Amino acid sequence: MIGLVTGAMIIAALYFGREILIPLALAFLLGFVLDPLVMRLKRWGMPRAAAVIVVVIFALGMVGLAGVFLGSQVSTLSAELPTYQSNIKTKLHDLRESANRPGMFDGVVKTFNTFKNEVDQASPVAPSGTSASPAPGSAPTKGSATPPQPQPQRVQLTERPPSAFQQALNWLEVASGPLANAGIVLVFVVLILLDRLDLRDRLLRLWGGSLHRSTDAMDEAGQRISKYLTMQLVVNLSYGVPMAVGLWFIGVPGAMLWGAVAAVMRFVPYIGPMISAVFPLTLAFAVDPGWSMVLWTIGLIAALEMLSNNVIEPWLYGASTGLSAMSLMVSATFWTALWGPVGLIMSTPLTVCLLVIGRHLPRLRFLDVLLGSQPALDTPTRIYQRLIAGDVEEASELANEQVVDGNVIGFYGEVGLPVLRMASSDHASVATAEHRHRVVMGMDAVIDDLLEQQPAPEAADGARLVCIGGKWEVDSLAARMLAHALSLENYPAAHRPAGTVNADYIAALALDGVQVVCLSYLSPEPAVQARHFCRRLKRRWPDVQIVLGLWNAPAELLGEEACKSLGADAVVTSIGEAAVRITALMGAQLSEGFMEAVVPEADAQRVVALHASGALDVRAQPLFDAASKRAADIFDVPMAMVSFIDDDSQQVRGSFGSLRSAEAAALVRADDMHMPRSSSMCGHVVANAQTLVVPDVARDLRFAGNPALQSNGLRFYAGAPLRDIGGQVLGTLCLLDTEPHALNQREVRLLEAMADDLMDALRASVVQWGDAVPPSTPAQGALGATLGQPIPAA
Repeated sequence: MIGLVTGAMIIAALYFGREILIPLALAFLLGFVLDPLVMRLKRWGMPRAAAVIVVVIFALGMVGLAGVFLGSQVSTLSAELPTYQSNIKTKLHDLRESANRPGMFDGVVKTFNTFKNEVDQASPVAPSGTSASPAPGSAPTKGSATPPQPQPQRVQLTERPPSAFQQALNWLEVASGPLANAGIVLVFVVLILLDRLDLRDRLLRLWGGSLHRSTDAMDEAGQRISKYLTMQLVVNLSYGVPMAVGLWFIGVPGAMLWGAVAAVMRFVPYIGPMISAVFPLTLAFAVDPGWSMVLWTIGLIAALEMLSNNVIEPWLYGASTGLSAMSLMVSATFWTALWGPVGLIMSTPLTVCLLVIGRHLPRLRFLDVLLGSQPALDTPTRIYQRLIAGDVEEASELANEQVVDGNVIGFYGEVGLPVLRMASSDHASVATAEHRHRVVMGMDAVIDDLLEQQPAPEAADGARLVCIGGKWEVDSLAARMLAHALSLENYPAAHRPAGTVNADYIAALALDGVQVVCLSYLSPEPAVQARHFCRRLKRRWPDVQIVLGLWNAPAELLGEEACKSLGADAVVTSIGEAAVRITALMGAQLSEGFMEAVVPEADAQRVVALHASGALDVRAQPLFDAASKRAADIFDVPMAMVSFIDDDSQQVRGSFGSLRSAEAAALVRADDMHMPRSSSMCGHVVANAQTLVVPDVARDLRFAGNPALQSNGLRFYAGAPLRDIGGQVLGTLCLLDTEPHALNQREVRLLEAMADDLMDALRASVVQWGDAVPPSTPAQGALGATLGQPIPAA
């Protein structure tokens, strides 16, 4: 109730305070647009006050020039319009005649009227004994005298034409409101540009809480609005310029004017394009004696609208605002109802601010859910909800949509197991017996559907690999998925359902001749059950090797010591990791358990560029060491390094820190990271020309079996490409740790920006070494855009 009252009060304040809030909001938006120009002039050495004055005068001058241009175009058109009066009269006459011609329903109407008249005439006549007086207003009967009526006198009142002074006052009265608002907006814009930093500090103080969160929120809002306005300008120009050119070819007068109007009016959502289309259509109607110009103009507008709405806008906008289509429509209606046309123009920037506030304030998280373009539920949650509702068909359809290019294994790992984790988590808390039954039966049907689409090959001499559910039905479902996935990886596996672990159940498993058994558990505390099951299996089949699939277990059960205490040979947490472990347990070579870095095409040219870049010069080592230290400190990892990939090896040219792990006998330093190119993770960055983040090397199918990484105890890797000025990837700035980590998208972008800054600093240092420092290059080093402080030059 309190929330509803608060929301109503805020909406009322927005409505009744619109006389002040509208100019203020416009000023903030214009200040946001003009501030980059002010900052550019400041970087050139101009004081901020002078820069603000110059930018404001420049903006007013551009508006004035646009007004003069539009005025000249309108004046020319107004002088030419009288020559088109005959065309207008002719076309209106033709349209009137067309409207008066018999239509397709005229015959039906005429027949109906005739039938109605016949019915009226057949109505009964009044009895003869009655007399009726003439109706009022009817014609007088014969012999009656009617006095003559006087004719009304026509009177017309004419006003005295207003004087020139009175006309000026009338115009001033009409324009005073908009001019006053424009003046208020101009004053606000100047004040905002002058005190931008102070305003930002005050907003941060009002926001309260964590400075990190509030700073991120303001940065995100600025980036989204900036990207939206930039893309809006590009879209409008891509619409207005072809409109002007097309109208010029068609022959519509004032083509440049209507192209400019079309570009400007597209800043007004939804109704702007319709308004801008009226003017060229009206002129085409007036100018051409025929109808060809009108039809060509309609075709041009329709083609540009379809191209802009279906191709250009989706391509350029993308996720620039992060708003859904429905939220854009609702926000446009809401702000228009509050603030009129200005609210319609500003609806998107204002709604973006609400979206960002909802994303960073937990109490307003509902705004992010209602307004954001991201799906409200991720795919595992959507499938789980469909299963709870008993909608198995839709759950299967969602599963089939996720199985792209037949990647059933990826679906099981990224969607199937998370669904079962949610089912296990809700088993004893909120799920009813009916819910549990629906989930089990529905997920079983989904797996059956996937098995029909991609049947698993059967072993010729019986399965040497068996997957068994640990305790519950969801464990059996996980075992079914694992068996199917392993079979698709050329390890034919059989499935056994879960049951009570007693002598009869163990005997019924029939594991004679089986080499590896995979036990699946989704319980968050599976230690007791898993240890008991492993002990019974080892007692009956001592030679069988056991892999525990602990899909929902805590981290303390995933180490080597915990694995031994449970009586298992390996513990896995993902289907990909299970394939790697089983590969090793079934006798395959370890080299088959990791992906070697490939050599890209035209690598010889890249190597030549590496040697010419100065990256291998010993004088660059202090620069690389400083960048490594900064990266290690910023991302809080024990080791960071700068490495380059030569013909066949990885060369570490700068580093900071070291690694200490149980796998490595001693500290792992930079000298220990020299390795062949094929074994290097940095080689994958060079081969794919993109950032590589591996949260847990030991559980990644591509790298878990890499002996070079195992010997160093490496568990986490993140490498951003180091590109030369031509875009070729020469090496990486990478982060290393012996514990698993995760990076979000913002942190990945930061690492990439630091790598770009490092290469800029290297190029500046190479210029210094050649005694040819350009005047624009700072002597103290290249400025790092990521942190706002210089990277020391070598």
